[in-house]
Amino acid sequence: MGAAGAFAHEKLVIGVLCSRPQRQDELLALLAARWGPIDFTCPPFTFTFSHYYDAEMGSPIERFFVSFEQLVDPSLLATIKAETNTLEDLFRETGRRKVNLDPGLLSLSRFVLATTKENAHRIPLSAGIFAEVTLLYGKGSYRALEWTYPDFRSERYITLLNGIRDVYKVKRDNAARHGG
Repeated sequence: MGAAGAFAHEKLVIGVLCSRPQRQDELLALLAARWGPIDFTCPPFTFTFSHYYDAEMGSPIERFFVSFEQLVDPSLLATIKAETNTLEDLFRETGRRKVNLDPGLLSLSRFVLATTKENAHRIPLSAGIFAEVTLLYGKGSYRALEWTYPDFRSERYITLLNGIRDVYKVKRDNAARHGG
């Protein structure tokens, strides 16, 4: 029988959808105040993979990704999702979201997204939050699964996440060499 142990800490990555680009600096400051220094953000690009959010958020909608220096315990994913939902509320206008935050945990072997939507391939965590293994890593890159959202299947997203993984791997390797 195996012995239970602590989880290796993983890299928090938040995918941001935003229809109010003038508020990006405010949003980044709030994210950094909660999860510490940001070590990666990409320039925003137009979100064209779906019109699912247009009615609520308006358009155009921009997407960008943010990751944080401080690694997190993966058992906190449900709590992180609840906190990002609260942050989304700060950007509502007339009851409608103008920011959508998709927190995920990046490890050397997978990328997991948190969601409030139940489905057969999602694992319940707590308080109505589920975890979905969205991408697996193998043969030098993340790869999509049958249920992976179309945008997370894209070369652009996979390239970004591979780059964040490289940063994470260096941090983990350095910590292992220095006993941390």
